[in-house]
Amino acid sequence: MAPVFELRDVTLSRDGKVILDDVSADIPEGAACIAGPSGSGKSSLLRLLDRLRDPDRGEVRYRGRDVRTYEPLELRHRVALVPQLPALIEGTVSDNVRFAARLAGRTPDIGAILTHAGLDPSFADRDASRLSVGEQQRVMLARALAQEPEVLLLDEPTSALDEQARDSVEATLARLRQELGLSYVLVTHDPDQAERMSDWCLRLALGGTVVDR
Repeated sequence: MAPVFELRDVTLSRDGKVILDDVSADIPEGAACIAGPSGSGKSSLLRLLDRLRDPDRGEVRYRGRDVRTYEPLELRHRVALVPQLPALIEGTVSDNVRFAARLAGRTPDIGAILTHAGLDPSFADRDASRLSVGEQQRVMLARALAQEPEVLLLDEPTSALDEQARDSVEATLARLRQELGLSYVLVTHDPDQAERMSDWCLRLALGGTVVDR
């Protein structure tokens, strides 16, 4: 099976400091992970995959096609990013899901989307700002699902959660893989989570170099 993403000699710098250093990898379909300590370039690499950043050198391909040839919004609807910290719009949970769906030209089934994200449909009319951090993170996941993406990009989605909430989100992601067949690329600093949550892992060291894949 062809890889979902291909990285070819990717180098990225910020303020004169190398973040990623000549990274090459084929990221497969399914459950993939980018792991490494803080400062190793994990989140920066994730943002290259939906072109929130472009590399200084090298090429990033999505399903065999250079990401720079996609219209940015088209790419980001196919490849939906769930950031590390919730960034919700003012209003209800339903408002947030409809907002994301509208950007992608979709008509959402709010109840089904919330269920897939691990929230009871009764959350639809709740004020998003009054939810717990774990619940808000699930709303962010619901917003991503509302775009009907092919791949989820997950940037440390459980780093701000307690152990119980972390386990619940991990179970939700495993269920999405099984029920919807979604691929995901998960960023984590936790080697145990990388082991639990992925079938393939790219491990980065400080300075953005590959130490294992």
